[in-house]
Amino acid sequence: MLACAPIAARADADLAPGGMTFRDFAIADNGSSFNRIDPMIGSGAQPTQSRILTIDNAGGFARIRFDSIRTEVAMPLGWQAQEDWERGVGFSADKRYRMLVWRVDFAFEGVSDAEHYAATKAGTIQARKRGSRAEARKLADGSFLIVYQSVPGEGEVRAVFDLVVPRPGKPKEGVLMTLGVPMTDIERGLKLMALLKQKLRVEW
Repeated sequence: MLACAPIAARADADLAPGGMTFRDFAIADNGSSFNRIDPMIGSGAQPTQSRILTIDNAGGFARIRFDSIRTEVAMPLGWQAQEDWERGVGFSADKRYRMLVWRVDFAFEGVSDAEHYAATKAGTIQARKRGSRAEARKLADGSFLIVYQSVPGEGEVRAVFDLVVPRPGKPKEGVLMTLGVPMTDIERGLKLMALLKQKLRVEW
């Protein structure tokens, strides 16, 4: 039996950058970091370099296209981006900030829609990760944000944010964007997730 967590109905203002921009997370390298491949994806996968659409030096970000999942994201300059057949990956130079983007088939996951998925995943992770806390929020645009606190990680406690975006007109499908950061950076991480959400583009 999968655990579920209640969905809190809150305003989209809860996910706002609060005056921060991608420049606050960037390294001014003119986008050179995106020309490197790093074996960040787990063993067995065949990562490839993701396609760079634009470099915005003034804005501090690069727009990246994950062809395998037909999704465009913006990432801070100084990060790296790559993909395999099922997901896109982005990470900072020190790898303490990590982002994943997937397509989600809610029926395959055993849930009815994005809301059910968010509630189920929040409850399950909280039950499985001792000491962690999870809260799922419904945003004004119909997407869902799950915030996990005090999640055990590789040598440090982590904060993780899941953004679940349902496909318009087809509630059985969606996109999941996950951002993990050190627990000490939870407030910065939430603001970065707001920036990522603002520039997320999905080719449905």
